[in-house]
This record gives sequence, structure tokens and C-alpha cells, in this order.
Amino acid sequence: MTFDFGGGTAPATVPLTDGAAATSHTYTRTSGSPYPLTGTYNGDSNFTASTGSDTQTLSKSKSMTTVTSTPDPSASGQSVTVRATVSAASGTPTGNVTFTFGDGTGSATAPVSGGVATVTHAYTGTTGSPFTLSAAYGGNDSFTASSGTDTQMVNKAATSTVVLSTPNPSTTGDHVTVTATVTTVAPGTGTPTGSITLAIAGRTPQTVPLVDGRASAVFNPLPKGTHLVTGNYNGEVSYAPSSGTTIQVVTN
Repeated sequence: MTFDFGGGTAPATVPLTDGAAATSHTYTRTSGSPYPLTGTYNGDSNFTASTGSDTQTLSKSKSMTTVTSTPDPSASGQSVTVRATVSAASGTPTGNVTFTFGDGTGSATAPVSGGVATVTHAYTGTTGSPFTLSAAYGGNDSFTASSGTDTQMVNKAATSTVVLSTPNPSTTGDHVTVTATVTTVAPGTGTPTGSITLAIAGRTPQTVPLVDGRASAVFNPLPKGTHLVTGNYNGEVSYAPSSGTTIQVVTN
């Protein structure tokens, strides 16, 4: 008995046993369904050949999509890998997954390979954290569409503050300029904004805005001796506070 499965695959020939023959076949896609099935008896010395037919209707396999992200939590500006795993009861889905990140930025689409699709994304702020991640698998000829969600926590990026004073050493008649530089500590990225409070012991502190991560203030002449100089970055929604110090030496 020769079976034709109607999907363009090779026919299968199996022997008759007590007038019956059976075989198995796996259809890998639904395009072309319902498939025409044909069974042809080839005849023998006592019986003529004959043919019978039927149809086989296929439905798409149900897919399931799950989403994960690493690292979670992340720091503001840090690159996050978002991974969608698309699975089914049988077979490995292919196609594309569209990711959205929950922070108002555009979506990203990646192909499914081995049942997995990945993209990277950097959150540039903490407002809205935890953010809702979503992954929408579009399906294909053999698998249904599906989607999944997860959340991504984004924390403030750590910062570092370095303080310098000039001239140093100075004389009792010099005005002293205090300059602070605030940078982001890896894995966070970006340039901190906001304000910083600069001070020299015995003088009124001055709070000034950061411009490109830097700020400075001028202080009146200081008495002879050593003076503690401080810079306290006040932080903002995406960057954590930090501080730095130096010593100002004043001679005659």
C-alpha cells in the first residue's frame, strides 16, 4: 500500500497485513491544510489495484511566550538584555518577537532562533520604575501568536564626586575657586545633572547647578591655616547623591 500525504513529502509504501496497512506522518506546517490523503493499493496476482482518499485538517500549535530581563534591577543608563522564550507542546516556533519596554521609547523586533529572541535596552531614568516589559510573538504558519510580560526595576545610578580648590596653597589675600566634578559609576551611564553644594569650613556654603557634570564657586580670602573643602552632590531622579573633600592650605 502506498500512501501520499499531500504535503509534497515522499510517499510511504507499507505491506498489507490481514487486508490493512498503516503508517504515520508528521505535518510541519498548516499552509495547504486540509491536505489530501491518498492510499493506493498496488494489486497483486489475485486482486486489482485500487485507490482511496481522505483529507487531513491541521490546526496551529498553541504557543506560549515568557519574558525575562538581566540584570534586574539595573542602574539608570545600564544596558539590559531582554529575552523572550517561545515554546509549544511540540516543535520549535520560528518567526519574530516585538518587544516594548514601558518607558515610552520605540519597540524593537528580533527573530526567534531556537525558540528564543533577545534585544538590549538601556533605561535612561527611574521615573516609572518598575517598567512593564512585553514581548509579542507574531506566530507563523504552524504556531499561534502569543505574548508575555515582565517588569524591570531601574535604580538610581551611583555617582562619584571629586573636589579641587585653586590656587592651592593660597595666601590670605587670594580668592579660592572650588570646582567639583560629578561622574557616574559603572554600570550606570550618563552625565549627572542637578545641583551641588560647595563649602569651605567657616564660609557660607554655595549651592550651584551642574553643567556637563561640573560646577564651581568662588570663596572670599581665607585665614592662614588648613581648611576642609567639601562638595555634596544632591542627586536627582536618576542619580544618587555623593560627596567629595579636599584640604585647602593658606599661607601668609
